[in-house]
Amino acid sequence: VITTSRPGVIIGSKGANVEKLGERLQKLTDKKIQIKIKEVKKPEADAQLIAMNVARQLVARGSFRRAMKIAVSKAMQSGAQGVKIRLSGRIGGAEIARSEWMKEGRIPLHTLRSDIDYGFATADTSFGAVGVKVWVFNGEIYDRPVKDEAGDLVRRSSRNEGLEARSL
Repeated sequence: VITTSRPGVIIGSKGANVEKLGERLQKLTDKKIQIKIKEVKKPEADAQLIAMNVARQLVARGSFRRAMKIAVSKAMQSGAQGVKIRLSGRIGGAEIARSEWMKEGRIPLHTLRSDIDYGFATADTSFGAVGVKVWVFNGEIYDRPVKDEAGDLVRRSSRNEGLEARSL
């Protein structure tokens, strides 16, 4: 499955590019390969695409603060509830590597029900590699059941063992 913001570019005219890609992969792996293309509805709020975009701007010697600020604002405008971008490495060609980050909204990383998208990209600048990490908070997922049957079974068996130990 290939996820992309612009499926028309990958598919090509009448699916020619997909067929070529499939043939090349079959030659490499000697297995039958089926390619599916999935469109990203909001590319401004996809963490991996944001990370790759910021990394591309860093390689083109763009200002890192401006790249982060624009990416964060676009993601928030497209419906994200929170965005955090972290750059690590020789930022701006500095002699000593450091980390810079920018955050807007909220990113509850310790909440299990939060829907957080994570993306990572490396910008290979002339000064060295700069890592770009992106977290995008899209809201909380409430449709999962709070207790599952396996957890109830474990709790019941531990209670029964406790009762048996007391009776001895």
